[in-house]
Amino acid sequence: MNDVITIGDAMITFNPISTGPMRYVSSFERKVGSAELNVALGCSRLGLKTGWMSRLGKDEFGRFIYNFVRGEGIDVSQVELVEGYSTSLNFKEIMEDGSGRTFYYRDHSPTTVLTKDTLNEEYIKQARLLHITGVFPSIDKKKNIPLVKHAIKLAKENGVLVSLDPNIRLKLWNKQEAREALLEFLPYVDVLLTGVEEAEILFRVNDPKEIIEKAKTFGVSHVAIKQGDKGSCGYSNGQYVEAPPVKVNKVVDTVGAGDGFDSGFIYGLLNNWDLKKTLHVANLIGSMVVSVSGDNEGMPYIDDVLIKMGQKEFIER
Repeated sequence: MNDVITIGDAMITFNPISTGPMRYVSSFERKVGSAELNVALGCSRLGLKTGWMSRLGKDEFGRFIYNFVRGEGIDVSQVELVEGYSTSLNFKEIMEDGSGRTFYYRDHSPTTVLTKDTLNEEYIKQARLLHITGVFPSIDKKKNIPLVKHAIKLAKENGVLVSLDPNIRLKLWNKQEAREALLEFLPYVDVLLTGVEEAEILFRVNDPKEIIEKAKTFGVSHVAIKQGDKGSCGYSNGQYVEAPPVKVNKVVDTVGAGDGFDSGFIYGLLNNWDLKKTLHVANLIGSMVVSVSGDNEGMPYIDDVLIKMGQKEFIER
């Protein structure tokens, strides 16, 4: 049984060697990234048994991603390389302050061959938690929205927790499209992991407590709201908690910070930690991710997290 499984595409990410507008950058490093895969990788490094459902192009980039993911200890039994599709790419632009933009080249994604018929239902039923984001549904709205809805309904029917990070990419769909699709998912979601801006698109409110109340009307049991340098807040089991930010000496790259937060929250939830500790760990992991360049290079191992917490001698499993 896997602790955490997720479904989504993966891309070769080209990280700039130098900062500044991408049109002036001439050299890039090859990395691997994607929202769902980053969370899977973060959970795996924390010690959770993790699986990923996807399709990759049967090309050199697809083989590279497959081997990379397998090397991180993630189960790839539900990943296939398919002929006739190119593995997706993106190029990142990173400015001097660590902020940046991403430029996608993911048309005709290999994941378009994923269907309800190719989805391994037993694989979903045997997991503890299914994590989804708004990225995969937005790549092919006509096909992926019903596919994800089928997966989360199946999970819910079999007692598998479902977590959702809206992760709304407005380069892939508009606010109305995102809102309509994600609100369809929410009645099947147990854990909502969101930023304030994304929550405002969904619920049309931006106050954290109002966001939580809106989420609760859909039956969401656990809510975590990411607030960047303001920390985070959350709701679980009738309790509302605010968690202060973790100080970062230097922000190098903000990409992947939210995914790191998600993996930390999921880890705490599955280990039955209280909400205050869970939010602190999620904040801590997010702060560790932004200190390293790359989508997931800064995702820490559980030993690193516990050292930061001053709890190296205690690993709760």
